[in-house]
Amino acid sequence: MSKQRKKTRETRYSRYWQPRWWPTWLLIALMWLVAQLPVRLQWTLGKVLGELAYRLIPRRRHITEVNIRLCFPELSVKARQALVRKAFHSNGIGIMEIGLAWFRNPERFRQMTQVHGLEHLQAALDNGNGVLLLGGHYSTLDLGGSLVSLYIDADVMQRDHNNPLLNAVMTRARERRYGVALDSKDLRGLLKRLKQNRTVWYATDQDYGRKGIVFAPFFNVPAGSITATSRIAERSRCAVIPFSHFRRSGQLGYDIYFQPPLANYPSGDDLADATLVNHTLEQEIRHHPDQYLWMHRRFKTRPSSSDPNLYKDST
Repeated sequence: MSKQRKKTRETRYSRYWQPRWWPTWLLIALMWLVAQLPVRLQWTLGKVLGELAYRLIPRRRHITEVNIRLCFPELSVKARQALVRKAFHSNGIGIMEIGLAWFRNPERFRQMTQVHGLEHLQAALDNGNGVLLLGGHYSTLDLGGSLVSLYIDADVMQRDHNNPLLNAVMTRARERRYGVALDSKDLRGLLKRLKQNRTVWYATDQDYGRKGIVFAPFFNVPAGSITATSRIAERSRCAVIPFSHFRRSGQLGYDIYFQPPLANYPSGDDLADATLVNHTLEQEIRHHPDQYLWMHRRFKTRPSSSDPNLYKDST
Protein backbone atom coordinates (compact mmCIF):
# COMPACT_ATOMS: atom_id res chain seq x y z
CA MET A 1 0.00 0.00 0.00
CA SER A 2 1.30 3.43 -0.96
CA LYS A 3 2.33 5.67 1.91
CA GLN A 4 1.14 8.66 -0.08
CA ARG A 5 -2.08 10.05 1.32
CA LYS A 6 -4.73 11.56 -0.85
CA LYS A 7 -5.04 15.30 -0.21
CA THR A 8 -8.34 16.10 1.45
CA ARG A 9 -10.30 19.33 1.02
CA GLU A 10 -11.17 20.88 4.40
CA THR A 11 -13.66 23.74 4.09
CA ARG A 12 -14.65 24.21 7.74
CA TYR A 13 -13.37 27.59 8.90
CA SER A 14 -13.06 26.27 12.46
CA ARG A 15 -9.95 24.40 11.28
CA TYR A 16 -8.11 27.61 10.46
CA TRP A 17 -8.08 29.69 13.64
CA GLN A 18 -4.44 28.94 14.56
CA PRO A 19 -1.94 31.85 14.36
CA ARG A 20 -0.26 30.42 11.25
CA TRP A 21 -3.43 31.17 9.30
CA TRP A 22 -3.74 34.78 10.50
CA PRO A 23 -1.81 36.29 7.53
CA THR A 24 -4.20 34.51 5.16
CA TRP A 25 -7.19 35.78 7.16
CA LEU A 26 -5.79 39.33 6.82
CA LEU A 27 -5.54 38.84 3.05
CA ILE A 28 -9.14 37.57 2.95
CA ALA A 29 -10.30 40.56 5.01
CA LEU A 30 -8.55 42.91 2.56
CA MET A 31 -10.21 41.14 -0.38
CA TRP A 32 -13.59 41.53 1.32
CA LEU A 33 -13.05 45.24 1.92
CA VAL A 34 -11.94 45.89 -1.66
CA ALA A 35 -14.96 43.93 -2.93
CA GLN A 36 -17.24 46.55 -1.35
CA LEU A 37 -15.84 49.30 -3.59
CA PRO A 38 -17.75 50.42 -6.71
CA VAL A 39 -17.01 48.21 -9.72
CA ARG A 40 -15.69 51.10 -11.82
CA LEU A 41 -13.17 51.95 -9.10
CA GLN A 42 -12.13 48.30 -8.90
CA TRP A 43 -11.48 48.29 -12.64
CA THR A 44 -9.24 51.35 -12.21
CA LEU A 45 -7.37 49.77 -9.30
CA GLY A 46 -7.05 46.54 -11.27
CA LYS A 47 -5.38 48.36 -14.14
CA VAL A 48 -2.93 49.89 -11.68
CA LEU A 49 -2.25 46.45 -10.20
CA GLY A 50 -1.73 45.04 -13.69
CA GLU A 51 0.66 47.84 -14.61
CA LEU A 52 2.71 47.16 -11.48
CA ALA A 53 2.84 43.45 -12.34
CA TYR A 54 3.88 44.31 -15.91
CA ARG A 55 6.78 46.38 -14.59
CA LEU A 56 7.81 44.27 -11.60
CA ILE A 57 7.37 40.65 -12.72
CA PRO A 58 9.66 40.26 -15.75
CA ARG A 59 9.29 36.47 -15.85
CA ARG A 60 5.53 36.65 -16.41
CA ARG A 61 5.98 39.54 -18.82
CA HIS A 62 8.41 37.44 -20.85
CA ILE A 63 6.03 34.46 -20.94
CA THR A 64 3.20 36.74 -22.09
CA GLU A 65 5.41 38.29 -24.77
CA VAL A 66 6.38 34.86 -26.10
CA ASN A 67 2.77 33.65 -26.20
CA ILE A 68 1.49 36.74 -27.98
CA ARG A 69 4.38 36.74 -30.46
CA LEU A 70 3.62 33.09 -31.32
CA CYS A 71 -0.16 33.50 -31.48
CA PHE A 72 -0.39 36.89 -33.23
CA PRO A 73 2.49 36.98 -35.73
CA GLU A 74 0.39 39.24 -37.98
CA LEU A 75 0.63 42.09 -35.46
CA SER A 76 3.43 44.63 -35.53
CA VAL A 77 5.97 44.64 -32.70
CA LYS A 78 4.33 47.78 -31.32
CA ALA A 79 0.83 46.25 -31.45
CA ARG A 80 2.00 43.05 -29.77
CA GLN A 81 3.64 45.01 -26.96
CA ALA A 82 0.46 47.03 -26.48
CA LEU A 83 -1.51 43.77 -26.26
CA VAL A 84 0.94 42.40 -23.67
CA ARG A 85 0.46 45.47 -21.51
CA LYS A 86 -3.32 45.42 -21.92
CA ALA A 87 -3.36 41.71 -20.96
CA PHE A 88 -1.67 42.58 -17.69
CA HIS A 89 -4.23 45.32 -17.06
CA SER A 90 -7.12 42.92 -17.80
CA ASN A 91 -5.74 40.24 -15.52
CA GLY A 92 -5.16 42.85 -12.81
CA ILE A 93 -8.87 43.68 -13.02
CA GLY A 94 -9.57 39.95 -12.88
CA ILE A 95 -7.70 39.69 -9.58
CA MET A 96 -9.85 42.49 -8.16
CA GLU A 97 -12.98 40.71 -9.40
CA ILE A 98 -12.18 37.59 -7.37
CA GLY A 99 -13.47 39.43 -4.30
CA LEU A 100 -16.67 40.33 -6.16
CA ALA A 101 -17.14 36.66 -7.06
CA TRP A 102 -16.45 35.36 -3.56
CA PHE A 103 -18.10 37.97 -1.36
CA ARG A 104 -20.78 39.86 -3.30
CA ASN A 105 -24.24 38.67 -4.32
CA PRO A 106 -24.23 38.32 -8.14
CA GLU A 107 -27.78 39.68 -8.16
CA ARG A 108 -26.20 43.12 -7.60
CA PHE A 109 -24.68 42.87 -11.09
CA ARG A 110 -27.64 41.51 -13.05
CA GLN A 111 -28.38 44.89 -14.63
CA MET A 112 -24.87 45.12 -16.08
CA THR A 113 -24.80 41.50 -17.35
CA GLN A 114 -26.17 40.16 -20.62
CA VAL A 115 -26.33 36.48 -21.58
CA HIS A 116 -26.30 35.29 -25.20
CA GLY A 117 -27.25 31.88 -26.63
CA LEU A 118 -28.91 30.43 -23.53
CA GLU A 119 -31.29 28.56 -25.82
CA HIS A 120 -28.40 26.32 -26.95
CA LEU A 121 -27.88 25.13 -23.40
CA GLN A 122 -31.57 24.50 -22.76
CA ALA A 123 -31.96 22.53 -26.00
CA ALA A 124 -28.96 20.36 -25.07
CA LEU A 125 -30.33 19.67 -21.59
CA ASP A 126 -33.62 18.58 -23.13
CA ASN A 127 -31.74 15.57 -24.55
CA GLY A 128 -31.11 14.34 -20.99
CA ASN A 129 -27.39 13.49 -21.20
CA GLY A 130 -25.94 16.52 -19.46
CA VAL A 131 -23.81 19.36 -20.79
CA LEU A 132 -20.08 19.95 -20.59
CA LEU A 133 -19.44 23.70 -20.71
CA LEU A 134 -16.20 24.11 -22.61
CA GLY A 135 -14.67 27.06 -20.78
CA GLY A 136 -11.34 28.84 -20.88
CA HIS A 137 -9.02 30.68 -18.53
CA TYR A 138 -10.25 34.20 -19.19
CA SER A 139 -9.44 37.03 -16.79
CA THR A 140 -13.14 37.07 -15.80
CA LEU A 141 -12.85 33.44 -14.64
CA ASP A 142 -14.26 33.71 -11.11
CA LEU A 143 -16.70 36.55 -11.64
CA GLY A 144 -17.97 35.06 -14.89
CA GLY A 145 -18.80 31.87 -13.03
CA SER A 146 -20.61 33.82 -10.34
CA LEU A 147 -22.62 35.84 -12.88
CA VAL A 148 -23.64 32.79 -14.92
CA SER A 149 -25.26 31.35 -11.79
CA LEU A 150 -27.93 34.03 -12.25
CA TYR A 151 -29.13 32.18 -15.33
CA ILE A 152 -28.27 28.49 -15.00
CA ASP A 153 -27.80 25.76 -12.41
CA ALA A 154 -24.38 24.20 -12.90
CA ASP A 155 -21.43 22.45 -11.27
CA VAL A 156 -17.76 23.32 -11.71
CA MET A 157 -14.47 21.44 -12.04
CA GLN A 158 -11.71 23.27 -10.17
CA ARG A 159 -8.02 22.89 -9.42
CA ASP A 160 -7.75 23.33 -5.67
CA HIS A 161 -5.66 26.24 -4.37
CA ASN A 162 -2.37 25.33 -2.72
CA ASN A 163 -3.32 27.40 0.35
CA PRO A 164 -5.98 25.28 2.15
CA LEU A 165 -7.69 28.30 3.74
CA LEU A 166 -7.95 30.22 0.46
CA ASN A 167 -9.17 27.01 -1.10
CA ALA A 168 -11.86 26.71 1.57
CA VAL A 169 -13.07 30.26 0.89
CA MET A 170 -12.99 29.70 -2.87
CA THR A 171 -14.80 26.35 -2.68
CA ARG A 172 -17.50 27.62 -0.33
CA ALA A 173 -18.05 30.68 -2.52
CA ARG A 174 -18.32 28.59 -5.66
CA GLU A 175 -20.69 26.10 -4.06
CA ARG A 176 -22.95 28.98 -3.05
CA ARG A 177 -23.18 29.89 -6.72
CA TYR A 178 -22.82 26.48 -8.36
CA GLY A 179 -24.10 23.10 -7.22
CA VAL A 180 -20.88 21.13 -6.58
CA ALA A 181 -17.23 22.16 -6.92
CA LEU A 182 -15.57 18.96 -8.15
CA ASP A 183 -11.84 18.35 -7.91
CA SER A 184 -10.25 18.69 -11.35
CA LYS A 185 -9.15 15.02 -11.23
CA ASP A 186 -12.53 13.64 -10.13
CA LEU A 187 -13.64 12.27 -13.50
CA ARG A 188 -15.88 9.71 -11.81
CA GLY A 189 -17.74 12.51 -10.03
CA LEU A 190 -17.96 14.45 -13.29
CA LEU A 191 -19.49 11.51 -15.15
CA LYS A 192 -21.94 10.96 -12.31
CA ARG A 193 -23.12 14.57 -12.52
CA LEU A 194 -23.50 14.37 -16.30
CA LYS A 195 -25.52 11.18 -15.91
CA GLN A 196 -27.87 13.22 -13.70
CA ASN A 197 -28.30 15.64 -16.65
CA ARG A 198 -26.26 18.34 -14.95
CA THR A 199 -24.30 21.17 -16.56
CA VAL A 200 -20.60 21.12 -15.62
CA TRP A 201 -18.01 23.86 -16.33
CA TYR A 202 -14.79 22.31 -17.64
CA ALA A 203 -11.61 23.94 -19.01
CA THR A 204 -8.91 22.16 -21.02
CA ASP A 205 -6.74 25.06 -22.17
CA GLN A 206 -3.59 24.70 -20.11
CA ASP A 207 -0.40 22.65 -20.42
CA TYR A 208 -0.79 19.56 -18.22
CA GLY A 209 2.36 17.71 -19.32
CA ARG A 210 2.74 14.74 -21.66
CA LYS A 211 0.20 12.33 -20.19
CA GLY A 212 -2.99 11.79 -22.20
CA ILE A 213 -2.38 14.45 -24.84
CA VAL A 214 -2.04 15.02 -28.55
CA PHE A 215 -0.34 17.98 -30.18
CA ALA A 216 -3.05 20.03 -31.83
CA PRO A 217 -2.72 23.54 -33.28
CA PHE A 218 -3.63 26.44 -31.01
CA PHE A 219 -3.25 29.71 -32.92
CA ASN A 220 -1.30 27.56 -35.46
CA VAL A 221 1.24 26.51 -32.82
CA PRO A 222 1.38 22.81 -31.80
CA ALA A 223 0.11 22.66 -28.21
CA GLY A 224 -0.20 19.73 -25.83
CA SER A 225 -3.97 19.19 -25.72
CA ILE A 226 -5.72 16.68 -23.47
CA THR A 227 -7.87 13.92 -24.96
CA ALA A 228 -9.98 13.45 -21.81
CA THR A 229 -12.69 15.75 -23.16
CA SER A 230 -13.39 13.31 -26.00
CA ARG A 231 -13.47 10.36 -23.58
CA ILE A 232 -15.93 12.17 -21.30
CA ALA A 233 -18.23 13.08 -24.19
CA GLU A 234 -18.02 9.54 -25.58
CA ARG A 235 -18.86 7.85 -22.28
CA SER A 236 -21.60 10.24 -21.18
CA ARG A 237 -23.03 11.19 -24.60
CA CYS A 238 -23.23 14.74 -23.24
CA ALA A 239 -23.33 17.86 -25.39
CA VAL A 240 -20.15 19.96 -25.38
CA ILE A 241 -21.05 23.66 -25.47
CA PRO A 242 -18.40 26.41 -25.80
CA PHE A 243 -18.83 28.96 -23.02
CA SER A 244 -17.12 32.33 -22.57
CA HIS A 245 -17.49 35.52 -20.54
CA PHE A 246 -15.93 38.92 -21.09
CA ARG A 247 -15.72 42.39 -19.65
CA ARG A 248 -17.22 44.93 -22.02
CA SER A 249 -14.90 47.34 -23.78
CA GLY A 250 -15.70 51.00 -23.30
CA GLN A 251 -18.54 50.54 -20.83
CA LEU A 252 -19.19 48.97 -17.45
CA GLY A 253 -20.65 45.51 -17.84
CA TYR A 254 -20.22 41.84 -18.73
CA ASP A 255 -21.31 39.49 -21.52
CA ILE A 256 -21.77 35.72 -21.23
CA TYR A 257 -21.88 33.55 -24.36
CA PHE A 258 -23.16 30.02 -24.96
CA GLN A 259 -22.40 28.68 -28.45
CA PRO A 260 -24.11 25.78 -30.27
CA PRO A 261 -22.82 22.32 -29.25
CA LEU A 262 -19.72 21.06 -31.03
CA ALA A 263 -20.82 19.15 -34.13
CA ASN A 264 -19.59 15.60 -34.83
CA TYR A 265 -17.93 15.46 -31.42
CA PRO A 266 -16.39 13.15 -30.42
CA SER A 267 -15.41 11.98 -33.88
CA GLY A 268 -13.24 9.01 -32.87
CA ASP A 269 -10.12 10.89 -33.93
CA ASP A 270 -8.35 12.41 -30.92
CA LEU A 271 -6.29 14.85 -32.97
CA ALA A 272 -9.32 16.09 -34.91
CA ASP A 273 -11.28 16.50 -31.68
CA ALA A 274 -8.49 18.41 -29.93
CA THR A 275 -8.04 20.60 -33.01
CA LEU A 276 -11.75 21.43 -32.98
CA VAL A 277 -11.66 22.30 -29.26
CA ASN A 278 -8.58 24.51 -29.68
CA HIS A 279 -10.01 26.25 -32.74
CA THR A 280 -13.28 26.90 -30.91
CA LEU A 281 -11.44 28.39 -27.93
CA GLU A 282 -9.28 30.46 -30.27
CA GLN A 283 -12.39 31.97 -31.88
CA GLU A 284 -13.65 33.06 -28.46
CA ILE A 285 -10.29 34.52 -27.40
CA ARG A 286 -10.06 36.63 -30.55
CA HIS A 287 -13.11 38.64 -29.47
CA HIS A 288 -11.16 40.05 -26.49
CA PRO A 289 -7.56 38.77 -26.75
CA ASP A 290 -6.35 40.86 -23.82
CA GLN A 291 -8.75 39.06 -21.47
CA TYR A 292 -7.06 35.66 -21.79
CA LEU A 293 -4.50 34.24 -19.34
CA TRP A 294 -1.39 34.65 -21.51
CA MET A 295 0.86 34.51 -18.43
CA HIS A 296 0.62 30.69 -18.49
CA ARG A 297 3.26 28.68 -20.39
CA ARG A 298 0.75 27.18 -22.81
CA PHE A 299 3.48 25.79 -25.10
CA LYS A 300 5.78 24.44 -22.39
CA THR A 301 5.46 20.81 -23.51
CA ARG A 302 6.85 20.38 -27.02
CA PRO A 303 6.20 17.55 -29.52
CA SER A 304 9.76 16.28 -29.11
CA SER A 305 11.89 16.38 -25.99
CA SER A 306 14.69 17.73 -28.21
CA ASP A 307 12.62 20.74 -29.28
CA PRO A 308 13.86 24.07 -27.89
CA ASN A 309 12.24 25.60 -24.84
CA LEU A 310 10.14 28.47 -26.16
CA TYR A 311 10.39 30.22 -22.80
CA LYS A 312 14.12 29.72 -22.30
CA ASP A 313 14.72 33.30 -21.17
CA SER A 314 12.17 32.97 -18.34
CA THR A 315 13.38 31.73 -14.98
